[in-house]
Amino acid sequence: MKLIIGLGNPGRIYTESRHNAGFSVIKALSKIYKVPLKKDNTFSLSGKGRIRAESLIFALPLTFMNLSGIAVNALIKKYKIDLENLLVVCDDLDLSFGVIKIRPSGSSAGHRGLRSIIDSLGSQEFSRLRIGIGRPLQNNTDAASFVLSPFTKKEKKEIKEIIGLACDCCRVWARKGITESMNMFNRRSK
Repeated sequence: MKLIIGLGNPGRIYTESRHNAGFSVIKALSKIYKVPLKKDNTFSLSGKGRIRAESLIFALPLTFMNLSGIAVNALIKKYKIDLENLLVVCDDLDLSFGVIKIRPSGSSAGHRGLRSIIDSLGSQEFSRLRIGIGRPLQNNTDAASFVLSPFTKKEKKEIKEIIGLACDCCRVWARKGITESMNMFNRRSK
């Protein structure tokens, strides 16, 4: 059993924000694989499905970004998931808009959702797929305000393709593992 979690903030106000890129990927996967996401006792919306022979759980934490570790830890314990079978999908300010990058482990790099997960699990040894949202063009724009803002009109036209690419990366990770997904998708990035 593998677990793919998309990070974001619950609530209609955040639905189209940059910070909810991870949520968008899980919602797209849920639609593609016809896996309904339902509220459960893990502080998440989650659903079980399959990608070919692989059993998967797709999940969206309902704890808000900065407390994502609470939901992730609850899901890990409930489904007895080994950390090597966990993939966290999130936004990344330090990657240019549209670039995706998957890694087998690492620090939070300042991402508070990842920091919460690392603190809750006591480990950095889990895969993460980062979706580049870029940095604000104006130096006086606060990073927190930027990540909670919606994509521009131009970016909205491109985001569906980027979410699709991230879904493809999740599919390869689930079926062939982290090395194959890194080889295929990190090279494609700008």
